[in-house]
Amino acid sequence: MAVVTEDFTEFPAPEAEDAAPPSSAPEADDGPLGWDGYGAARQRARERTGERESVISGTARIDGVPTVLISFEFGFLGGSLGERTGDRLVAAYTRARELRLPVVSLLATGGSRMQEGMRALTQLQRVAAQSALTRAAGLPQIAVVRDPTTGGGWATLGAGADVVLALPGAQIGFAGSRVRPADADPYAYSAEGQLAAGQIDAIVPPDHLRTTLGRWLGLLGVGGGAVGWPAVPGPAASGPAGVAPPPPPPPHALGSSDLPASGWAAVCAARDERRPRAAAYLDAYFDWREEISGDRCGGTDTGIRCGFGRRDGRTTAFAAQCGTAVRPAGFRTAARLIRLADRLGIPVLTLVDTPGAANDPDAERAGAGAAIADVFAALASVRTPVTSLLIGEGGSGGALALAAPGALWATPDSYFSVIAPESAAAILKRDANAVRDTADQLRLRPQDLLDLGIIQGIVPPAPSD
Repeated sequence: MAVVTEDFTEFPAPEAEDAAPPSSAPEADDGPLGWDGYGAARQRARERTGERESVISGTARIDGVPTVLISFEFGFLGGSLGERTGDRLVAAYTRARELRLPVVSLLATGGSRMQEGMRALTQLQRVAAQSALTRAAGLPQIAVVRDPTTGGGWATLGAGADVVLALPGAQIGFAGSRVRPADADPYAYSAEGQLAAGQIDAIVPPDHLRTTLGRWLGLLGVGGGAVGWPAVPGPAASGPAGVAPPPPPPPHALGSSDLPASGWAAVCAARDERRPRAAAYLDAYFDWREEISGDRCGGTDTGIRCGFGRRDGRTTAFAAQCGTAVRPAGFRTAARLIRLADRLGIPVLTLVDTPGAANDPDAERAGAGAAIADVFAALASVRTPVTSLLIGEGGSGGALALAAPGALWATPDSYFSVIAPESAAAILKRDANAVRDTADQLRLRPQDLLDLGIIQGIVPPAPSD
């Protein structure tokens, strides 16, 4: 823990643990199954590690930010979860809600404790219930996955966290090394493999962990008001007395300030490779930011960037399309981002820029329609303010999925259309020479979108100094 904290104050042991037989008489407590030698094994673990259980918890400061910290001791029976572990975890989550503090878990566990049988396994349900209550209270949960993290600890405290960070080379997976198929690819059970599969957000070297955790805790809302308010918010309320935060202002235009003369000119301007893309807008808009990765369903998409950034002392979440066809994993990641921001009461900025949703067979098999529907549903039900900016191509439903209803702005070098002009001409059985006329008929220019009431306005470039 010294790697990540400036100070740590351990919580008192739960009453049930204090009432247990003294450690000087291990033979008196072989657990609920009466497992021969279990009490002696626990006593040896205490002597070896200096701890009474596989988990310790308490209040801490991480890079100056207050939090409730849960840390697993793998040397204590493989960091396994038993009944007393469950008692400690329940107590830690309860205190986090009482103190209105986020939860950071440092994981290293082999799963449920076999010597306690089903009484150990059911602790996962207790942990999941506490995590759900903490989530409903609008408090963030961050997991740091160390080597190894397997079994129920990964499936609850790890994979169930809002943000999942992992140490390089950590063994991660529901199946431990001794119960996997003999021919299993070890990469699938590594931090690197889990990142590629969209199951964790980032791999962080140990010497960067404290700073990274501090940045995440500051962004997600702690004590001093990461979103510019005096207290940690409840669900969907980032201000005093439940007042919602103001919507984020749309970014200034970074490209051409000239409006296109024709529909086809608008399409060409948006498709120009020299036009500023999402990365440039995010760099210009935020003082600094951290990103999440993956849809938690097995996929990632480099065509969309999601995360949280700091601007003028406040936090804004962002989901930014990067100008490519968005894949199902990208839409699901955006939906995850929007729902997390909504739960924490953090406003959202979306940047719209895609020729459309990916429509190849792999995208269809991965559930393109369901993924787009998920984003539509997330934006339709969000309670925190959302601002959207069209910065390039607005290709049909794939672009509309990230466009907040009634809060969409556009840059001069963008367009939004029900369908690409080429596709419209083909469907209408027009020849290739009719594409330009079709673009005009679609009324897809920024000024057309404003006249039609689709956008709120056309953003200007930043004022010169």
